Amino acid sequence: MIPARCRPVVALLCILLAAGVGAVQAQSMTVLRGGRLFDAADTTLTENPGLVVRAGKIVARGATELDTTGARIVRLDADHVVLPGLIDLHAHYAVDFFGAGRVEETEGYPLLYLANGATTTFTAGEMQPEKMRRVRRAIERGDRVGPRMLTSGPYFGKARPGWDPTRTPASIRREVDQWAARGVEHFKAKRMRAELLRALIDQAHRHGATVTGHLGSGSGQSVNPRTAIDMGIDRIEHFLGGAQLPDTAGAYDSLPTATPDEPAFDRITQHFREHDVYFDATISAYGYYGTRDAELYADWPDAQQYFTPYLRSVLTEDDYQDPISRFQRIFELKLDRIQAFYEAGAGSLITLGTDHPSWGEYLAPFGVHRELQAFVRAGIPEAAALRMATVNGARAVGMGDRLGTVEVGKWADLFVVRGNPLDDIRNARTVEWVMVRGDLHRAAALREAARGVVGPEGAEEAEAFRPDRGR
Repeated sequence: MIPARCRPVVALLCILLAAGVGAVQAQSMTVLRGGRLFDAADTTLTENPGLVVRAGKIVARGATELDTTGARIVRLDADHVVLPGLIDLHAHYAVDFFGAGRVEETEGYPLLYLANGATTTFTAGEMQPEKMRRVRRAIERGDRVGPRMLTSGPYFGKARPGWDPTRTPASIRREVDQWAARGVEHFKAKRMRAELLRALIDQAHRHGATVTGHLGSGSGQSVNPRTAIDMGIDRIEHFLGGAQLPDTAGAYDSLPTATPDEPAFDRITQHFREHDVYFDATISAYGYYGTRDAELYADWPDAQQYFTPYLRSVLTEDDYQDPISRFQRIFELKLDRIQAFYEAGAGSLITLGTDHPSWGEYLAPFGVHRELQAFVRAGIPEAAALRMATVNGARAVGMGDRLGTVEVGKWADLFVVRGNPLDDIRNARTVEWVMVRGDLHRAAALREAARGVVGPEGAEEAEAFRPDRGR
């Protein structure tokens, strides 16, 4: 377990000492030889011709005249498969272990996201944005081990604790400027009035930033996704919207009555396609809030092993989230809805997002594989599901020229599994190596470094896991 004195700012050295093993740091060159490759530019596996990585980028595939003298050579087995790093576009780091409200967990989660092959995460609304900014910058400097962290800053809308209901468009624009200056390139709206959302989208675009939204049906002061698409929003979370969500009731009341064969479904699908707007379905999140059927929620590593001894001693099942029956119904309908959206020709607009805040029974970083499995369960082919989690995610945040595929000239973000995920998507869970920014890590070392560090180490430190929004 990482010593308490190291945990406020967990330096790389502390992680390595705690784990006993660590990353294979990017040398002048790293070469991955053997195994097979799913580069996501195609839908099949090919023999790995040899990936050459230098200065954080893929510089060659196959026979090369580059001098590899002194390079780190990693020889893969025949049943190893190399894949581009997964991109989770709704990756909450939030936990609520004591029923006092959500806070960000930043000790074990960065390690566990990487250990699961998620090399890029978008935080999709933060409870402690300054804390997340500090962690992001530490990772960027190399002081911390973690994925590429695309921070969102705070929620824009009533989902933000302490949100001022008298906010004006001008104040939204000023705050966008402030967070853009702090490095935020992607914003999240949730429960936001139309005139404020319009200002958020416009001002974010002035900075070259994108906006996503957890929106409603249009009832009350909510904004229907179709309206947001007309405003120019870049991505939509959870609900497709349109006439399928009539403004006579809230979204969660309307959604269970909508079916894919309605003309309204065809119209909203076409609207997404015409405006090139991405959709984050977050299917498994609704199963998480529902009854957690065995196919997606059994046969997983026990989350408790990553908790501190103190947290294990005080956390009970009474602290877990109670199942919500209508969310289970929405989960089941979402499986049909995402298949219909895919079959309607909108597969290139579907991205992977998990939306798994934790109350202790499950941990968010494992959610990427639940979401992949949900895609396949819905009837989407394994190769297409992996493209949604890689190519589509990269394009959705304007990084398709740098991430999403294993191609020469792109950033060296990838992971290696044992077994063919095109035969069984569950093989994507068997992560043995992960590379981010050209640094190669053993997944087992990352998991070991995260074991016993999630949560407070004692009653006094538990206060840090109660909401303190300004820190």
